[in-house]
Amino acid sequence: MTSAVAPKREHRRPSPVFLGLVAVLAVSGWAVWTDFARATGVAVFLFVVSGWIVSLCLHEYAHARTALHGGDHTVATKGYLTLNPLRYTHALLSIVLPVLFVILGGIGLPGGAVFVERDRIRGRLRHSLVSAAGPLTNVAFALALTAPWWLGTVDTMPTPFRFALAFLALLQVTAAILNLLPVPGLDGYGVIEPWLSPSARKQAEPFAPFGLLIVFACLWIPGIGAVFWDVVDAVLGMLGVGQGETYYGLEYFRFWDGDPQAGFVPVTLGR
Repeated sequence: MTSAVAPKREHRRPSPVFLGLVAVLAVSGWAVWTDFARATGVAVFLFVVSGWIVSLCLHEYAHARTALHGGDHTVATKGYLTLNPLRYTHALLSIVLPVLFVILGGIGLPGGAVFVERDRIRGRLRHSLVSAAGPLTNVAFALALTAPWWLGTVDTMPTPFRFALAFLALLQVTAAILNLLPVPGLDGYGVIEPWLSPSARKQAEPFAPFGLLIVFACLWIPGIGAVFWDVVDAVLGMLGVGQGETYYGLEYFRFWDGDPQAGFVPVTLGR
């Protein structure tokens, strides 16, 4: 077992990969805002994808940082505090699949997770906080993205940027809701797991590797998918973001489907 040592400076410094993602987010956001890009849809695509990956990095960082304070110092030596998506347990599950789900279905499906050595963490509350930290980061990200709406300044924003921001906020809301579901393998189950009986945890353990797939499959069921999107729209509505804004944000994002000005609204997963 890796010895518990205080994290060194290089273990906490943001990685060049993460800084590069932030740079792409900033440049593409500027291109959308100023209409500098020749193809607005491409700029929106880069803005949303880089923003989504940045939020995934922050989600996993929150898990790792909370675990560090809970007693697991190994998260530092594993590189989780550098915000480098390539250091996650499984880059395919953590980054590639979530981005693919966004492209195919316009949904922020949760990805993989950092590997926390739970035996180093003492107390059920700390275990719950480690699991809750990730989706709470998505909640905070959603609040930050929707600030122009609930602060009443959204009308000063260029239309493409407004729609792109709305769609990125939708991804954060869907990720937070899905992650908080009490399904084995997802963060919501991790929050309640420490409080369950040993027999209940043992019965749920075999389903953990398939939890994400089960949730994804359920979203294809019309009734369940409709309820899910009603909840998402209700949450965004409370933050001031309308359905039309997220729809057209997806339309700009999926620039290969046609001209977003033509009035076509693509169908999203289960909607």
